[in-house]
Amino acid sequence: QVTAKTAFLFILPQYNVSVPTADGELVQYHYGLKDLVTILFYIFIAIILHAVVQEYALDKINRRLHLSKVKHSKFNESGQLVAFHLTSVIWCLYVVVTEGYISNPRSLWENYPHVYLPYQVKFFYLCQLAYWLHALPELYFQKVRKEEIPRQLRCIALYLLHIAGAYLLNLTRLGLILLLLQYFAEFFFHMARLVYFTDENNEKLFNVWAVVFVVTRLFTLTLYILVIGFGLPRVESQALDPERGNFFSFLFNNILFRMSVLLLVCLFQASVMWRFIHFQLRRWREYWNEQSSRKRAAAAAAGTKQQTKLLKRDSGYHENGVVKAENGTSPRTKKLKSP
Repeated sequence: QVTAKTAFLFILPQYNVSVPTADGELVQYHYGLKDLVTILFYIFIAIILHAVVQEYALDKINRRLHLSKVKHSKFNESGQLVAFHLTSVIWCLYVVVTEGYISNPRSLWENYPHVYLPYQVKFFYLCQLAYWLHALPELYFQKVRKEEIPRQLRCIALYLLHIAGAYLLNLTRLGLILLLLQYFAEFFFHMARLVYFTDENNEKLFNVWAVVFVVTRLFTLTLYILVIGFGLPRVESQALDPERGNFFSFLFNNILFRMSVLLLVCLFQASVMWRFIHFQLRRWREYWNEQSSRKRAAAAAAGTKQQTKLLKRDSGYHENGVVKAENGTSPRTKKLKSP
């Protein structure tokens, strides 16, 4: 029994509470320090799954493609993230649909703070934190190049900040929708990179990703404005109450603070869109430069071919298998008879 209790501490979410409802009692969860033990266990699970995907899928594909060292590293990164994003999108979509967060958008801010979580919501957040924490030792295991480490560290830090912030500040419902939108766009990006590495002339999925990225940015910005600008200020309990998990309601009741937060959100989204536009312009510029260089090479090849034909015509023509000059005489020099 002692071993079973210890195993449950690692495997199952802790801090379950029976919440009375109209139909009886409902078991829900809140967070605490014991969550760190559960997260640690699932970090090891994530490392094992990472190794399985690498060994039985990505390495086999890499042997067939014969990629360069730089492309090999990027292919492995995108391959791992495609598997993770696809799993997370399906799982997250199932959670938000079954919990009614999409069918009832008011539930994103009603009854805030959302201290008590359903089992599947808490387990999803714990697994997400475990995955992005496992990505830190994977930088060493995968022997990531030094110039790539700062970019990947920034990405990991941003995801951890978003997920941990939504989990600890009781904004889990909003965090789920935002993660769903982000993972959906990232899935198409890394899928496009995988297709590009297998066939460099195939960039159609990048165009699909560009459309999906813009749409998800618009939905993200709209969601921020809806929840922060109109939802949270209408919460009945507006007093600061850290014990009940109420961290924001009283702040969002202040219009100056609310507008400042919305301005920061808009500026951040604008910076993301600027980087996206810059990336697209650079990609299109490289594409058109490549196309123009191909046209110049084709024109040069055609000019060389035409010049070769003219040289052959100038040197003479063939008649009955014998080369004749333009005046009909043979270009060969006649041998003089000895006197």
